[in-house]
Amino acid sequence: MRVLFVCLGNICRSPTAEAILRAMDPSLTVDSAGTGDWHIGDPPYAPAIEAARRRGYDLSRLRARQFSAKDFARFDLILAMDSSNLETIERLRPV
Repeated sequence: MRVLFVCLGNICRSPTAEAILRAMDPSLTVDSAGTGDWHIGDPPYAPAIEAARRRGYDLSRLRARQFSAKDFARFDLILAMDSSNLETIERLRPV
């Protein structure tokens, strides 16, 4: 099973979800992405890294990337973190 979490910038919600699910089930392929492009290559937001660390999750190695229409073929399950991101994802869905 390949799971992708998608939020706006890929620096808070989706990388946190990625790290938690990866820790819960290491047999899954888990990734995260953002619908926006302004944080590509950046690490998660420092307070998110710290909050996750306090709870036993390591976000420090993750880097933001932008969601792509190619992700529909790469993942079995794509989870949008809110309705706005879902709308953006749906606009990119191949016909």
